[in-house]
Amino acid sequence: MTHTFSSDEKAVLQAVKYLPAVSLIMPFEPKLTPKAELEYRLKMALNKTEKELMANYPAEKALPVLDKLRDLVAGVSFTTLKKSLAFFVSPVVEKLFYLDIPVNEKLVIDESFEIRDLVYQKKHEIQYLVLMLSAKKSLMFLADATGMKLVKSNLAEHMQMTEKDTAERVANFSDPDARTEILLEKFLHQMDEDLSLMLKAYPLPVFVMGAERVLGHFKKLTRHQHDITWYVAGNYEELPVPQIFEVLQPHVANWRHVKQRDLLNQAEKAMNAHKLVYGMEQVWEAATHRNSRLLLVEKGFTYAARQGAEPDVIYKEELPSDYPFYIKDAVDDVIQKVLDNGGDVEFTDDGSLEAYGHIALVQYY
Repeated sequence: MTHTFSSDEKAVLQAVKYLPAVSLIMPFEPKLTPKAELEYRLKMALNKTEKELMANYPAEKALPVLDKLRDLVAGVSFTTLKKSLAFFVSPVVEKLFYLDIPVNEKLVIDESFEIRDLVYQKKHEIQYLVLMLSAKKSLMFLADATGMKLVKSNLAEHMQMTEKDTAERVANFSDPDARTEILLEKFLHQMDEDLSLMLKAYPLPVFVMGAERVLGHFKKLTRHQHDITWYVAGNYEELPVPQIFEVLQPHVANWRHVKQRDLLNQAEKAMNAHKLVYGMEQVWEAATHRNSRLLLVEKGFTYAARQGAEPDVIYKEELPSDYPFYIKDAVDDVIQKVLDNGGDVEFTDDGSLEAYGHIALVQYY
């Protein structure tokens, strides 16, 4: 069963230290992994936790926490469609989250638990789309860290004509060069529509490759400027796929930069669609009302606050930590709200979201 922190439990987590506190985060995809293998991984994680607890704490402190963790593991659902599990257990709290984000396994035994630790463990898998354009054809590839595969190809209409058709059309057009430009733009419009469909299936960063002239036309007409991470100019259409992949490697070598650029593009796109909320107090309100597709937050951004009269209202204020409505870090609470409601969370470099008050929320649209 997936749990949500109650206000009383959050107060315990934020204000009081109870040792030992166990945070166990691990990948868990029953739809892709045999149940026996998942059970084995859970058993190994339990054994590792037991070994560390017993080595660092007396039995009277370690065993109650270990029993709580065993109970949570025993209740894990193997029918979930989520991608990972996060256990949090202390002498007073026991929680299990089913998360829709891929993670690396991590065990932390400490005095407290921060929800952002879950997101820090998120796997950033290298995956992107490549659109190869020329006046004659287009190729669409799905790429990852190991290679790329062709998923769609299109031949321009004028390349499909017979010689007779081509001669007739040229004869009916006073300026063959102008006709060539019109046919090219018509073809590129069609490829932009194809890119729309591909992005619905694969919402990934996009690299567009092609000759300078073709890219120049495409940049003017595309509706996906905020989806395109980089344009790579050159005549690559006749290269074999492995060589095209090699050409792209310098552009994807710093994947963190590629990913951040894509996230900032998404924020700008959402802003243009009036679906971006930014600034801590506005993001808190939107997350409370569960309209949360993607939360972007700078890595070092924290926000101490106090709760307003209504659940969706907070105020920034420096208060003593024993104040009844003190919120140690509202960012952690917002992360939890977004994850609980099926949204995603991404961290960006400090300063990258300065124009948005260091935190922004893309809503569903």
